[in-house]
Amino acid sequence: MSEKIYNIGVEATIEIIGGKWKPIILCHLRNNPMRNNELLKAIPNVSQKVLTTQLRELENSEIIDRKIYPELPPHVEYSLSDYGKSLNQILNLLCTWGETNIDRRCSNGESVDVLNRDNI
Repeated sequence: MSEKIYNIGVEATIEIIGGKWKPIILCHLRNNPMRNNELLKAIPNVSQKVLTTQLRELENSEIIDRKIYPELPPHVEYSLSDYGKSLNQILNLLCTWGETNIDRRCSNGESVDVLNRDNI
């Protein structure tokens, strides 16, 4: 296996959880396991293909667990792994910072809102 070299630690973090959808997926999984369809409803702008790809990448990085229930039709749930739960503090800070930023922008006259403020 070749050596991986990072210039700064955050590069290793962004390599695993970076991108448009992974942090959003992880924020939704912080408190409860979710099924694929629940994630699609919670993240309406993500396509099924992209969601599946992102979930697989997070699973391969051992950030999330995929649990298959043996029933018909198959029931699959995604949740943060124990390792993934170590990101909770970071995810909470990102959500809080984002909401503070939105409040700041609103107070500066911009029209911005968060549809799901419960998910901090």
